[in-house]
Amino acid sequence: MNFSPMVLAAEAATSTTTGASPLLSMLITFVPILLIFYLFLIRPQKKREKEEKSLRDNLTIGDEIVTIGGIIGIVVRQNDDTLVIETGGDRSKLRIQRTAVRENITARENARAASGSKSSTSPIVSTSPEVSDNKENTEKTEKKSKLEKKSKESE
Repeated sequence: MNFSPMVLAAEAATSTTTGASPLLSMLITFVPILLIFYLFLIRPQKKREKEEKSLRDNLTIGDEIVTIGGIIGIVVRQNDDTLVIETGGDRSKLRIQRTAVRENITARENARAASGSKSSTSPIVSTSPEVSDNKENTEKTEKKSKLEKKSKESE
């Protein structure tokens, strides 16, 4: 190895001119990878979290919900971060955190009914299953109003 100042200066001059190339190739490699991670992992997760937050914020008394643990109940009372739900025929009440709600069955059924009524243009025949669905919806609405009255009386 020759350590003369001329050789060292020549090597230093060549390394500074080619020093930008590895950096540029590294950026060309990692920028698409980061973009793919954002599009396929980060963005959908944020969208899902936003939908879950809006679901939990839009709960009302009388909504039928499913918890993360699979418990199905009707919302009887609400606080800032907790809910009281009534489950089963024996009217047992549970106090759960708002973050434990996975699904709002009432909102899903209302959305399905709204989309179904817009898409169907034929008149409803009394033997169609939609009539029984409407009956069930009116019964649920009556149950909700009764629960709201009971919750107001108990407060």
